[in-house]
Amino acid sequence: MSNGPIDLAQALASFDVLWSPRIVTRVNDYDVRVAKVEGEHIWHVHDDTDEFFLVLDGELHIALRGPDGERTVRLPRGAVFTVPRGTEHKPSAPGGAAILLFEPSGTPSVGDRHEAVPDHVDATTGHALGSL
Repeated sequence: MSNGPIDLAQALASFDVLWSPRIVTRVNDYDVRVAKVEGEHIWHVHDDTDEFFLVLDGELHIALRGPDGERTVRLPRGAVFTVPRGTEHKPSAPGGAAILLFEPSGTPSVGDRHEAVPDHVDATTGHALGSL
């Protein structure tokens, strides 16, 4: 991790792999991750932690399943949303997006429970910038 400021645009420009978060810094026991996303992720659940999303560019859609059925939250650039722990959700970005995630270090990108992971989704706990 760097001891200096981190330029998020430069961090995002350093990789092209979709759905493969990069850890830009840590805050206590939390990772601050950036990712490029396009198309669909998978339905998944984080049993023990909330998941925070900030849209840096583009638009992110997050489908949610709950007791009242299914709904989709649309997040334009600059919007934030927190998926509560235990909530089944599926991020997607039909036109592509750049996002920032804030979650406990070691949290898998596909959650604790999930559907089959397709080849275009990286099942990871985050990669250091410059890896892969």
